Amino acid sequence: MPIVASENTATIALVLVAVGILGWGFYRARPFGKLGMLAWLQSVVLMSPWLLFFGLFGAGIYLNLVAVLLLLVTSTGLYIYLGRQLRKAAADAAIDSRPDPAQIESQSDGNSPANKQPVPAKEIIKIVTSPATNELEIIPVPVEDLKAIQGIFGIDTFFAIETIPYQDGVILKGNLRGDPEQVHSRLTASLQERLNDRYRLFLVENQDDKPVVIILPSTNDPQPTTLSQKILAVVLLLATIATSLETAGLLLSFDFFNSPGRYPEVLPMAAGIWAVLGSGEIARRVLANKYKVGLSWPFFIPTFQIGSFGAIERFESMLPNRKVLFDIAFAGSAAGGIISLLMLVTGLLLSHPGSLFQIPAEYFKGSVLVGTLAKVVLGAALQQQIVDVHPLVVIGWLGLVITAINLMPAGQLDGGRIVQAIYGRKIASRATLATFVVLAIASLVNPLALYWAIVILILQRNLERPSLNELTEPDDARAALGLLALFLMISVLLPLTPALAGRLGIGN
Repeated sequence: MPIVASENTATIALVLVAVGILGWGFYRARPFGKLGMLAWLQSVVLMSPWLLFFGLFGAGIYLNLVAVLLLLVTSTGLYIYLGRQLRKAAADAAIDSRPDPAQIESQSDGNSPANKQPVPAKEIIKIVTSPATNELEIIPVPVEDLKAIQGIFGIDTFFAIETIPYQDGVILKGNLRGDPEQVHSRLTASLQERLNDRYRLFLVENQDDKPVVIILPSTNDPQPTTLSQKILAVVLLLATIATSLETAGLLLSFDFFNSPGRYPEVLPMAAGIWAVLGSGEIARRVLANKYKVGLSWPFFIPTFQIGSFGAIERFESMLPNRKVLFDIAFAGSAAGGIISLLMLVTGLLLSHPGSLFQIPAEYFKGSVLVGTLAKVVLGAALQQQIVDVHPLVVIGWLGLVITAINLMPAGQLDGGRIVQAIYGRKIASRATLATFVVLAIASLVNPLALYWAIVILILQRNLERPSLNELTEPDDARAALGLLALFLMISVLLPLTPALAGRLGIGN
């Protein structure tokens, strides 16, 4: 009973903190009028199911799975509806605030006749003086190319007013005069028409949150996979095959490396792990081919605990926009997650007394999602100390863990890419840091968390490169799917509390 009281107190405190955050968000949103309030309402809609669930939980009232799913579906529908209203209001506000093109033309050239075609304003070519060396920093783009670049802008696309050097190219500051996706498409087409494929045009937000255009040589594009990298990918693939076989052997209570002749026994379970990994890779490459985006060879991460932690691959070409980044990242996790979930549910349905695996009921407390599904399907069987389950339960559970690990919102993992696609690079950077901190704390009780904290710190801390069009955000349906994926990640990796496990009758 003291444990329950403590948990209820923590739950109520969590709800109060969430309500406080919403109140602070309302205070911040009021100065922005209708746009701010619509954005705030989206936050309320997203948090309300969890506020209701945990609030009732703290009061001792427990919702069943159907009620929770109904809350999620309703919340998602309202989120999408409010998102459409927000985009419509933003578009109307942009149209109302857009100045008259004739006035802009008049200001840019007072001697131009009224019937003359609109022309770009004369840009200021800014030569920066370095305070350290007192030397001029010359724009690195050839003069002919720079003139061609400046000629693609106009008052109906991007009204460029200042050009400054940046790396091997230039930054053009000015005012965006239309829908970012259409403007980027028109500017890119004009740039390719004048200079072929020699430059890339990026439409991004500056540090002051204003749109700018960055032009860089195409020589800065991602490079293809080298021979040494391909060799490493093959070595990691072979190691993953070996660790998957060993994991299957350990689940069957023997060491496969000491008894390789028993491979027929471990092959079905190892094949299940490979199906999860393979389906994710196939889904990513199908979407990448659809958008004509190059992907490197997959670098699988072998482990003896669950066979593999998934794969890391990098983009070998520029991404056109954030929607493409989302689709490729989401596709891999969705394919692996759906295959794993189907295997888990099928295994639970096929489980019966005398099934191959005998699992302590306590194990089902290790995951909110798995424990809840097991309770729905197996019912009173979870009240026993040992539960007989079909092998597909174990394979599906392993697949869900692999998928959930790759959905962590960090760096270039699928979850990190999803967060970057939906919320942008600034939020993705903070999410990566927060994930690392959480894993570092969790590593005090779970060595697996320490392993992943090290992986993120060494291999995955960097964000994905900016896409060519960073201003166009994914639509609300994609945002809702991304949030659902992150929720499933948490529900797979988060264990049941003792009070909730007791309420579900697991292990009692």
